[in-house]
Amino acid sequence: MKSTKTVFLIILTAFVSSGIKAQMIQVYSPDKKIVVQVDNEEKLSYQVSFDGNRVVEPSLLGFEFIDEPAMDGNFDIVTHDYQTINETWKPVVKSKHDKVLNHCNELRLRLKEKSGLRRLMDITFRAYNDGVSFRYKLYRSGTIGNRKISKELTTFNIPHDPDAWLVDYGGYSSPQESEFFKQKLSTLTDTSKAGLPLLMEYKKDCWVAITEANIDNYSGFYIGTSGNPNQLITKLAPLPKEPESGTKVVFDDEIESPWRVLMIGKNPGILIESEIVQNLNESSKISDPSWIVPGISAWDNWWSGDVKMEMPVIKKYIDFASEMGWKYMLVDWQWYGKFNTPEADIMKAAPQIDMEEVIRYARSKNVRILLWLYSKDVNRNSAYKQAFPLYHQWGIAGVKIDFMDRDDQQMVRWYRDIIKCAADNQLLVDFHGAYKPDGIIRTFPNMITREGVMGNEFYKFSNKMNSSHNVKLAYTRMLAGQMDYTPGGFLNVTDRQYKNQIPTVVSNTRAAELSKFVIYESPLTVVCDHPDNIRNQPGADFLKLVPTVWDDTRFVSGHPDNYIALARRNKEIWFLGVMNNSKRKTVELKLDFLEAGMYEMEIWEDTKKSDLVPTELRKRTVTIKNGKLLKIDLAINGGYVSTIKRIGEN
Repeated sequence: MKSTKTVFLIILTAFVSSGIKAQMIQVYSPDKKIVVQVDNEEKLSYQVSFDGNRVVEPSLLGFEFIDEPAMDGNFDIVTHDYQTINETWKPVVKSKHDKVLNHCNELRLRLKEKSGLRRLMDITFRAYNDGVSFRYKLYRSGTIGNRKISKELTTFNIPHDPDAWLVDYGGYSSPQESEFFKQKLSTLTDTSKAGLPLLMEYKKDCWVAITEANIDNYSGFYIGTSGNPNQLITKLAPLPKEPESGTKVVFDDEIESPWRVLMIGKNPGILIESEIVQNLNESSKISDPSWIVPGISAWDNWWSGDVKMEMPVIKKYIDFASEMGWKYMLVDWQWYGKFNTPEADIMKAAPQIDMEEVIRYARSKNVRILLWLYSKDVNRNSAYKQAFPLYHQWGIAGVKIDFMDRDDQQMVRWYRDIIKCAADNQLLVDFHGAYKPDGIIRTFPNMITREGVMGNEFYKFSNKMNSSHNVKLAYTRMLAGQMDYTPGGFLNVTDRQYKNQIPTVVSNTRAAELSKFVIYESPLTVVCDHPDNIRNQPGADFLKLVPTVWDDTRFVSGHPDNYIALARRNKEIWFLGVMNNSKRKTVELKLDFLEAGMYEMEIWEDTKKSDLVPTELRKRTVTIKNGKLLKIDLAINGGYVSTIKRIGEN
């Protein structure tokens, strides 16, 4: 890692001998296009500008507490520190890039109340070229015992009324699996519980998304309003059994909030390419991460049909993973018998399952096993503390833990406990029924993926899934990080043919299904469909060669309402994925991410028949020159993938 720290310009408009009483403090991004201004008059506030235009109007900062006054103003600035952070680090798991630049200007303020309890509060702001972040630090009070946060006063006063892509969960307990709908930001109300990321288009050359990073010993963050249009307020998930107005966070020592993040760019692709969320997390705490191996997994699941939990079925899926060259096979629920019962024992396989033989057989096929677990069974009597060392002894590669459906402070701490214990026992973690990622994969790269997305499983039991939703996911949910969408549905049908059934069908073309493997970010990618539906079918060859980690990621073209075209590089090979919505179209793409030279493209694409026969797929090979304008015909609910290999000079 290379890191340099230098002092940068900060503007302080007034000083007094007892400290600094600043009416206005400004910190700029390295390229000077983003400006954060902090005002410390009666109320503490901040505002953000991009390219000379305000993207956040003056907005409040601070906290309300149980049994003590609010902290929202009347401060002296006791100290201020400012520095430039300019470091390059290499992620253990390359979700987007093999090297990540962490370059920002940082301002740290220590604030102390002028009167009353004279409590301290620190705020740190960071201005990046692709966004802004800030976090609080609170301290012990004069009274011995817990302090209780009832409300975080952070607001985002958004100018005008931009288009926004919103997901409203309606409450604080959910698996965070819902649709993002486009609507005016002003449609949010004081009852809204809008999840993150929240994407806004201010105008054609200004995009902003709100999310959070590095959630640790704190509560998850939702958005609503206080009655003023477009004045977004922070809503923290309450502790269990607490009312919405009650306690959100309890602490008796110093505590830092998660980073509040504003991703900012001239186009939505800058947000997709951004590494700001991971940059706001600590470096890896795993000293030897050689056992953390990304890859694709087969899955003997309920999704693809009436799959029984028995040895011949498990071996069939192991064989399939081996044939495809995949690293993993996920053994799903009921492997330890009845789950979510007091008698459930996650250290003992069901009578019909010989786990020793499963692991031996998988090893003989060069496949490793992942195990599904119900969260309450994991937590009951701290079972995971005995089970995880046992799994490591067995040779299990990782665990998929399901049905948490919360992100209050207690649950956030539980996630950390599970991830750390798994890391100590060299186990990967895939959370389902999970809250959004926050960049923890940098610190604990065994936290390799998670759900928190309305993915392919919904095709089995819901009518909500559609190609427009799938396109929007790349611009919304994926901004937070890895998502276990479980792609790979090969029984492709039209919208008219679609219905909930067994076996499950998917209402997009085969080419669109392949594009999910390139576009969606998930270093552990779990394939949903039955081996018989994929084996020897058009497009199965692509699933044998597509990687799950990337040395570079480039947004090529698109819009949340239209399509997404994304290029990702693994070593010397580029993979291009394009996903369409429900309207047939032809798109023209500039391949300006390619260096000078000649390239061979192997292409899997829609045909003229794919509108009516979505399984129809054409494969061809062409030679192109860099800089060539690529024309792609996309079917209704269609897609496209290709590999691009350099073969010589121009």
